[in-house]
Amino acid sequence: MLHHASLGVSDIERSAAFYDAALAALGYVRVWDDIRPGQTDQAVGYGPPGGGDKLAIKHRPKGQRPPGPGFHLAFAAPSRAAVDRFHAAAIAHGGRDNGGPGLRLDYGEHYYAAFVIDPDGHALEAVINSPEE
Repeated sequence: MLHHASLGVSDIERSAAFYDAALAALGYVRVWDDIRPGQTDQAVGYGPPGGGDKLAIKHRPKGQRPPGPGFHLAFAAPSRAAVDRFHAAAIAHGGRDNGGPGLRLDYGEHYYAAFVIDPDGHALEAVINSPEE
């Protein structure tokens, strides 16, 4: 249904370092960037290797606020180990823990996820919903 999503970030270089690390843990890469220090309208796009962007972060230094309670982005993970790596990379690069890796039986028998808050306050999740590999 969704083609891509965009998030506003207050510091494009800090956020790019965060998303480079956190999304790499899930197998996603930076597929394009337009970083020009000191300029307006900077952005970075992420997606599967060799594909187009599914997530873009856009520099919005003034008035940047994350969406309110109830909104989050969930990224598909290829394995439970990838969920674990996502959480560790996100925390190591300026994210805040919002629920460590583990089964979420309220969501399903095989729902394994981790939750973080990015440096700008966006709520993120990495999830795999299939039996353990």
